[in-house]
Amino acid sequence: MSASNRPVDVHTPAVRVRVEVLTGRAVVSAGRVAGPGGLPVGSGGRLLAFLSGGLDSPVAAWQMLRRGARVTAVHFWNRSLGAQAVLEKIEDLGRVLAWAAGELPLIVVPFEDCQRAIVSVVPAEVRMLVYRRAMLRIGIALAREEKALGIVTGDSLGQVASQTAENLRAVHAVTVLPGHALPLYMPLIGSDKVEIMERARRIGTYDISIRPHEDCCSFLSAPHPETRARAERLAELEQPLPWDELVAQALAGARRSLLRPHPEA
Repeated sequence: MSASNRPVDVHTPAVRVRVEVLTGRAVVSAGRVAGPGGLPVGSGGRLLAFLSGGLDSPVAAWQMLRRGARVTAVHFWNRSLGAQAVLEKIEDLGRVLAWAAGELPLIVVPFEDCQRAIVSVVPAEVRMLVYRRAMLRIGIALAREEKALGIVTGDSLGQVASQTAENLRAVHAVTVLPGHALPLYMPLIGSDKVEIMERARRIGTYDISIRPHEDCCSFLSAPHPETRARAERLAELEQPLPWDELVAQALAGARRSLLRPHPEA
């Protein structure tokens, strides 16, 4: 019996009360709520995460935040495509992700000049792959400025034409060029769309990601894209492009901001 003369069953209690005695105070709780788990913020070093506005890239960034990385988000922006609405979407996604780390740096990189240059010399069926190689070139340069240890992408094997094993190898070859070596992290590589959508709902990015928006690359995708590209062939096709100039131009126009957690997330 308890002090109140009510029966007490210590073996199968109806309510468990937890008391943690700390220095100078005690914390009393009657329940637990599962957190996301993971590692302390900052314990995994600085990474750049490409943030496109779709479902995959925010989930990929969140998974690296959960593993303790300090993430800087990078968005490649075509200013001619619903410019303000796209930026608002990216910033809303960033503010949700900021809950995992307290704040999220965002770099918006103008990309239309680079795209125009690619369209002028590269065949339509491989343009998406060369766009992605261009993004990695710019990302590697940004990583040097940000002292980042790698780049995070939302790739999932076989999910779209640019993500076949052959195409991923051809695109990622840029990251092992002399003077450009940098690790790539693809936390969703073995996940399917259903799994990614479920995680997006759990972390609060799903409703934002499904807002209609113009992607900086998809509107220029070919009806019959290459699925088995070779790095040597892409390098040959893009050889006329002034990469140093295009990368420098993109970096010069990059805009940085710091996003705080979204109050409604």
